[in-house]
Amino acid sequence: MAALLRRISRRFPDYGWSWPTGGLDQLLKAALLADEVAARHAATRWLSEHDIDQASFREHRLLAAISDRFGKALAGHPAYPRLVGLQKMLWTKSRMAMREAEPALRAMTDAGCTVMLIKGASRIALNASAQRGRVAHDIDILVRPRDLQAAFDVLRGRDWQIATGVSPQYLRTRLASLRSMNFFKGNFGDIDLHQLAYDGSQQSSEDDLAIWQRAAAAEFSGVRVVVPSSADRIALAIAHGGLDAHTHSDWLVDCAVAIRGGDVDWDVFLDIVAKRGIEVAAAVALSYLALEIGVAVPEAALARVVGMADGTGLSRWSAMLQAKPRTDFGRLVWLSRGFAKQLRLKRKSGRLRQEPAAKAWRGKRVSRAPQAVRSPPVFSQAIPCPKAPGEMMLDIVVSVGVPPVRRRIEMEINAGDDHVARLRAMVISRSGKERLLHFRGQVTLDGERQTLTLEARPSRQFRQWDDAKAVAAYGALPFQLISAEFSPLR
Repeated sequence: MAALLRRISRRFPDYGWSWPTGGLDQLLKAALLADEVAARHAATRWLSEHDIDQASFREHRLLAAISDRFGKALAGHPAYPRLVGLQKMLWTKSRMAMREAEPALRAMTDAGCTVMLIKGASRIALNASAQRGRVAHDIDILVRPRDLQAAFDVLRGRDWQIATGVSPQYLRTRLASLRSMNFFKGNFGDIDLHQLAYDGSQQSSEDDLAIWQRAAAAEFSGVRVVVPSSADRIALAIAHGGLDAHTHSDWLVDCAVAIRGGDVDWDVFLDIVAKRGIEVAAAVALSYLALEIGVAVPEAALARVVGMADGTGLSRWSAMLQAKPRTDFGRLVWLSRGFAKQLRLKRKSGRLRQEPAAKAWRGKRVSRAPQAVRSPPVFSQAIPCPKAPGEMMLDIVVSVGVPPVRRRIEMEINAGDDHVARLRAMVISRSGKERLLHFRGQVTLDGERQTLTLEARPSRQFRQWDDAKAVAAYGALPFQLISAEFSPLR
């Protein structure tokens, strides 16, 4: 490659500095090297130097690919029984996640939504046998913005829970402003619903449309879906994988599989890289795959990617810090990466638009409350509405028993399927005492609605609430409604 591609150094600030090293490099080479002997040597070396029982989930994902690749060829290694057991466990969880998702995906397509599978699920849709070596505990799906409402209603109608803890009423009014939402169901169901495929720092309205035009038809467990083109699959893997310091390094395996498929339109890929601003992450990933793994990335395409990344200026340093595996971090790199990540988060638009504007009422602690007959604590309480329509102020005082932890108190006011307001307060003290909180905000009454509903919400959801610490830190807190007074606007 010397004719077109300049030398890539392992020293900062060149792209080799961000390549995987150590045990992660061994696992990737075991999964990806074309030379079977060299790959098996990398696998046995890792198994001899590491304890599977102490491996991270990132390593589990690559170990599943290695177990699928070599099978009984590793039977002579003492760790082989545990490796097989790990693969079976991961495969079972992936299959159960798929089984939970299948009815929801079918219902979405029946409702007229075109469903695109992205990330690991797209690879399985193209090759069902890939699920033996590709962990997919969550299913990432992309729908067009016009179909987001219908897809959301399907999930809610089938009792999928919103992972953040907010109510369906709250989230439903803000669908247009969110890039993605996470839902779960039962012990294994996990769906990430996206209306845009990329992070907010990688925006391109032109490519948001083009990804659908390039998509190909596929089938996922009998459900008709579409998947991104091979160029899009590589770009998406790099865009997501290059932001999280190899939290899930099997995205490099996904890239290699797509490249070895032989149908990548490299001109399209280069266009996506430029539009999405992922030149540096692409240079890191493709140079590693080509120069360390031997994946046949076309020389001209790799040289072009490196040249594009070289032209990004000082922003290259930030992107390389975010692409470097976490296991390679020293203290200075940790601090530098944290700063780089904050700059990216500041640049990105987390919400597409605020429509309607969010109404967050901040709770203020009060020392005395109006005299009232105390009722037992509840998670939901009806508030009678005045019969007169119009804009009014609502003052609410509640008593909340707070566990001895620092945490947020989350509440909402809803009216049937409509969201009215979100109420929030922060508890810094760990005293665990009762809090009297006053919330004040504006509401619009139609003169016909008889009640509003004040309800406690968790600050996040869990599949099972059997951990006392999790309940104390995140669970919905029962409350006593001391007073709720409407008053005209002044």
